[in-house]
Amino acid sequence: MVYFLRRLGFYLVALWVAVTMNFLLPRMMPGDPIDAIIARSQGRLPPAAVNALRAQLGISHDPLWQQYFTYLGNLLHGNLGISFDYYPATVASMLGDSIFWTINLLGVALLISAGLGTLLGIAAAWRRGSFVDRFIPPLLVFIQSIPAFWVGLLLIYFIGLKLQWFPVFGAISIDTDPSDKNINYYLDVISHAVLPSLTLVLVSIGGWMVGMRNAMLNTLAEDHVVMAEAKGLPQRRIMYTYAARNAILPQVASFANALGFIIGGQFLIEYVFSYPGLGFLSIQAVFNEDYPLIEGIFLFIAVAVLVANFLADIAYALLDPRVRDERG
Repeated sequence: MVYFLRRLGFYLVALWVAVTMNFLLPRMMPGDPIDAIIARSQGRLPPAAVNALRAQLGISHDPLWQQYFTYLGNLLHGNLGISFDYYPATVASMLGDSIFWTINLLGVALLISAGLGTLLGIAAAWRRGSFVDRFIPPLLVFIQSIPAFWVGLLLIYFIGLKLQWFPVFGAISIDTDPSDKNINYYLDVISHAVLPSLTLVLVSIGGWMVGMRNAMLNTLAEDHVVMAEAKGLPQRRIMYTYAARNAILPQVASFANALGFIIGGQFLIEYVFSYPGLGFLSIQAVFNEDYPLIEGIFLFIAVAVLVANFLADIAYALLDPRVRDERG
């Protein structure tokens, strides 16, 4: 229990630091967001209209410490502000719409790449020198070294444009009614997610495979695996129960970290495919100088990463009791 409370305290402090930095950084940037809005509209407003716009968008000239406590109070009530670029939509509503698409796309891709990569790593370590061990890891690592947006562009050109097997942009077709959740709607969503998901799987599966393979090789040399082989236990049981079960511990931590960053969206992948997730929304918010939306997105990403790492610490401690041992 002491271990869990200590980790919880650490992550609460990290959360407070993330919230504070998220508050300070936009307010330390030069320029005025109202001036940027007026410049984009290519017009001029009288001072009274400018002041009314500031009040409507929640922009204050109060002392910084007062703004900070107002910001904390709004966070506790779930109020992240109003988007400048998508007015009158709130930041919370914009995040809610994008999170669904990000989890739909990148969450499934993460499960596929982590699961398949881990299984391939187990097979490569167990059958050292085989085809799976000699050829597949270098091939996947080579693909992983290619920038993700290049892999996406190649898939768009060959599979999307030349073969025309799958759509190349967006999350649903223009003529699809999102309010009509029938089988055609879900098939359309899946078809639009194939190419960006495949891109993420191709550029990430190599790391999962190599990481599991190296952990398995270290575990296979340990005494409990040698003892299991000496007892004549079935090979499949030794591979999964004795070797893979212990070698998978580092993969748990890696999965939690990847899950936290996945929530933030793969920026370039979503942008290349014009997929309306958090990554695509983040780039649009930066281009349009939408400060409240930028703050909301990066605060959400920070919270997602912290929660994912806290869950990883708990899972690691449950799987390996030595982590909870104070003497360790």
